Amino acid sequence: MCGIVGAVAQRNVLPILLDGLRRLEYRGYDSVGIAVVDAGKQISRIRSVGKIIELEKALDENPETRGITGIAHTRWATHGPPTKSNAHPHMSGPGLALVCNGIIENHEDLRLAQKTRGFKFQSDTDTEVIVNEVYQHLNNGADLLEAVQATIKVLEGAFAIGVICSDEPHRLVGARRGSPLVVGIGEGEAFLASDMSALISVTRDFYILDDGDVVDINNANICIMDSLGQIQQREIKTSKLTAESVELGEHRHFMLKEIHEQSTAIANTLEGRISGKSLLEESFGTEANRIFDATLSVQIIACGTSYHAGLVAKYWFEELGVPCQVEIASEFRSRVHAVPDKCLVVTLSQSGETIDTLSALSEAKKIGFANSLTICNAPESSLVRESDLVMMTHAGPEIGVASTKAFTTQLVALRLLAIALGRRRHLSSEHEAKLVAELRELPAKVEEAIKLEPIIKEIAEQFADKHHALFLGRGTHYPIALEGALKLKEISYIHAEAYPAGELKHGPLALIDSEMPVISVAPNDRLLDKLKANIEEVRARGGKLIVFADVETEMSDQQNLQVINVASVDSSIAPIIFTIPLQLLSYHVALIKGTDVDKPRNLAKSVTVE
Repeated sequence: MCGIVGAVAQRNVLPILLDGLRRLEYRGYDSVGIAVVDAGKQISRIRSVGKIIELEKALDENPETRGITGIAHTRWATHGPPTKSNAHPHMSGPGLALVCNGIIENHEDLRLAQKTRGFKFQSDTDTEVIVNEVYQHLNNGADLLEAVQATIKVLEGAFAIGVICSDEPHRLVGARRGSPLVVGIGEGEAFLASDMSALISVTRDFYILDDGDVVDINNANICIMDSLGQIQQREIKTSKLTAESVELGEHRHFMLKEIHEQSTAIANTLEGRISGKSLLEESFGTEANRIFDATLSVQIIACGTSYHAGLVAKYWFEELGVPCQVEIASEFRSRVHAVPDKCLVVTLSQSGETIDTLSALSEAKKIGFANSLTICNAPESSLVRESDLVMMTHAGPEIGVASTKAFTTQLVALRLLAIALGRRRHLSSEHEAKLVAELRELPAKVEEAIKLEPIIKEIAEQFADKHHALFLGRGTHYPIALEGALKLKEISYIHAEAYPAGELKHGPLALIDSEMPVISVAPNDRLLDKLKANIEEVRARGGKLIVFADVETEMSDQQNLQVINVASVDSSIAPIIFTIPLQLLSYHVALIKGTDVDKPRNLAKSVTVE
């Protein structure tokens, strides 16, 4: 996922573009660039490899660079390595520049056709075919808007673009399909960006472009058209975003803020990675196809909450025919391994700096594991630098020690990876379309789960005098029970354990009494009847049960059994949904216990020592 920003003004737009890039750096960091048009109808372009500070150094060496219209880009590489020639903006001829966030699926066909028309390519990116296509239409007599509208008709994939032309120095045209784009409204000026945060220092008023929209910014005049070219009146949205993304805002604690941010974080993680009914495999990196083709099995390595995400994913991989092992990072490096043939090592980490996971990855490379992929929330981290492939979760800053949105976005990324590898096993195109459709529904389903908070707040009062708790789950929900127990012990200091529900008779039943709350998750899946039998085993021994149940299970309150209905959801994404009420339960129990929710004792956000 890349970040784009653009501006049209009567003043020099360079400071606006640079500030926007800094706020978008979480979206990409391997190369960066800027292009501006001055009043003399000249385009200046400066690009650098690396972070935005490298672009700033380059601009210091070119102090004459300035313009009244401009576009800028911070890149996360998908097609072509991070080099200066692959950095955006891309140009065609001396007077046309373009930035893009997305993946163009039919770029190879377009490239071949353009070569036959005499175009010479300067990069390995898919974006260059877009700017060449626009250039061709300009040469045929179209203006900038007409050229962009004609171009996007032949593009396949998910994208957002911004385009400027030296012949029309006060004009900026943008378009979106799949990837987000917003228009900022200023006083006598207007802006374009991947999200509002990039422009929050210059405006609070925005148009949110719909899928398929094209926007024509001419001076400060903004004209929005739909995919059919019809002019549209979009509602102005006034952003409540603060300049500092790490402020609490209306929330009492960062943990609660981050629980409520999960629908947005999941949407960001999906952005640009699915198109129509399929996964865009290139979103895993330029070598993804080759590495996935050579993968016979998966070894997941992680710690804590990330380990629980890996345990869920094991079910997902193996149901699609991909053998998978999951191991705690600190254990992985301390034993002898039989290295599987063509095994992909997948590391999970919110910070990308967890020392045990880094050490385990190093050991895996040393003993002969084939390739590596990291799923991470920190683009500049060590795990990102050390891995062959990277899938950024785009959860945004997570301040609370107890991970919430990092966990659910890791699950989303793992689901995408399971689809990519499943394509090479049992996954049909029809099944893939179903799984992608379920992922598209996730943000809305998460919002529904968060609405359970008032009920959960009341239930939390039952834990005021409790010191122990037991969590139960079956199948993919056993790891969710593990995660629920971890959250409760992390921030409320209640001793909590999780068990597969079928293991009750093998020891844990000895703990059951009226003082031991038992929390279970009950999705409507093939294991439901067995889970109900386990629940009855607890009730028969006087245990008090709190069950989060899919509404279609038709479970209801009974003696020693309290049921909280969760909206019905497809089984493949149910683990992500059912973790939300467990997060809320742990948060509200911690409030009652009076603990430090965001900074629980003895714990840190990123474990960088052994």
